[in-house]
Amino acid sequence: MQTKTRCSVLVLATVIALQVLPVAAHDHDPAALMEEAAKRFLATLTQEQVAEARFELNDDERTNWHFIPRERNGLTMKKMRDDQRQMAFLLVHSPLSHKGYSKTLTIMSLERVLHELENNSPRRDAGNYFVTIFGEPGAKVWGWRFEGHHLSMNYTIADGKVSGTPTFFGGNPGEIKQGPRKGLRVLGAEEDLGRALATSLTDEQKKTAIVLENEAPKDILTGAAKKIDPLKPGGLPQAAMTAAQKKLLAELIEEYVGTHRASLAQADMEKIGKAGIENVTFAWAGSTEVGEPHYYRVQGPTFLLEYDNIQNGANHPHAVWRDFDGDFGRDLLREHHEKAHRTSAVAGRGTLVVVQDGSAKPGDR
Repeated sequence: MQTKTRCSVLVLATVIALQVLPVAAHDHDPAALMEEAAKRFLATLTQEQVAEARFELNDDERTNWHFIPRERNGLTMKKMRDDQRQMAFLLVHSPLSHKGYSKTLTIMSLERVLHELENNSPRRDAGNYFVTIFGEPGAKVWGWRFEGHHLSMNYTIADGKVSGTPTFFGGNPGEIKQGPRKGLRVLGAEEDLGRALATSLTDEQKKTAIVLENEAPKDILTGAAKKIDPLKPGGLPQAAMTAAQKKLLAELIEEYVGTHRASLAQADMEKIGKAGIENVTFAWAGSTEVGEPHYYRVQGPTFLLEYDNIQNGANHPHAVWRDFDGDFGRDLLREHHEKAHRTSAVAGRGTLVVVQDGSAKPGDR
């Protein structure tokens, strides 16, 4: 029964992809797509399922994220009927590009590979991914999460604007070594682009870019922290790179940003550009040889992406996209609250009173 569930989950996801991708080419408003998909999903659930899937927007659960295999709060795919899973996959697809959705399904499918490699371990299950809705879809502010082993996608929607971080993708195995899927590398581009940039560095550039010589940290340094600050040292700034290196750096950033639909990716790139692309830095740790442990980070004034491939003989990559001010929509929520409290009309002479209330609701920080 468990094997049938795992297979049906991914078969249905593929069907949904075929149904939705032609529409995705038009890149409809992601906030509207997510709202519609979330409403359709909730409409299929029983009262008991809704109770599992729904949390208040300001519940601490909204920032309770992780990428390890563990029990989670929300409604798991295993507890859904086939039609409910279809609606869940529509929601998952709504903010993603074709590349992002493909990576998501591939990462989920690797649970089946691990299931077989680990003697049918019950810990490995492609149905053990959770949908969690925060607040009321369609309200001025709401959010949702899709999460399981090696996947965490967190979205906040406020006044039609969308925040999509933290976003975590991982892969185990990073490269399938044998069998019909031999050669598959779900995060291959993230690894190859990072290594290409690292190996292009001159000896002088390496003095700034290499933050640890011949060793790498055991995992991404920020882990599953709810709030992060810039890491030090930052590494080699874009302004100190050659034209070819700047191109590699741009391609590397776009690989992460491009998991989202074009309009969301464009907004992220504009935010990076506004803060100064010349201020973006690249740092590397560990070996540059294929198959050996390594780590890198790309960091700007507003964002951080981290990548490591350390575990299981450097065949187990992790990749995360963070926003210093915008994770879990903190910047959007602050903007929303400031707008809501900035002015308040009072009776008498049409006086407009400016309310000095920049406070945020519990859970916004």
